[in-house]
Amino acid sequence: MKTVSICFVCLGNICRSPTAEAVMRAQVEAAGLADRIVIDSAGTGDWHVGQAPDERAQLAGRSRGYDLSPLRARQVAAADFEHFDLLLAMDEANVRNLQRICPPTFRERVRLLMEFAPHAAGREVIDPYFGGSEGFEAVLDQVEAACQGLLAHLQTRLAQG
Repeated sequence: MKTVSICFVCLGNICRSPTAEAVMRAQVEAAGLADRIVIDSAGTGDWHVGQAPDERAQLAGRSRGYDLSPLRARQVAAADFEHFDLLLAMDEANVRNLQRICPPTFRERVRLLMEFAPHAAGREVIDPYFGGSEGFEAVLDQVEAACQGLLAHLQTRLAQG
């Protein structure tokens, strides 16, 4: 049975990318595809490796039924480009960071998450780190919409075999 693997990527892997990981896990489980879609997240920087997601991200996620508490930050590794079918960056800066270290044969795997939310206002998931709780709520809004589009894309991809 074919599987698809995706990795959500932001700068430190404590706000946006773990939020996207938790949201996508919930949507994939609800669709009955947990055995066919592998989900992870990572950061392009190493400042928070081993740490739990930001408390504000956990609180915002919990209010919508997502549990970010088991997740731990890690840095993107060279093997990730071969292992994951898609590396979905939260913003253009992280796309550039990924492309700088990505082997040329895997560059098409690096994309923006918001490409999967074509009706969204922006192409980037906002960075809530230096703001208040409303930023984390906005991230959830963006990520929920993009993950719905991503799930539809992956379902089509899996159906094609």
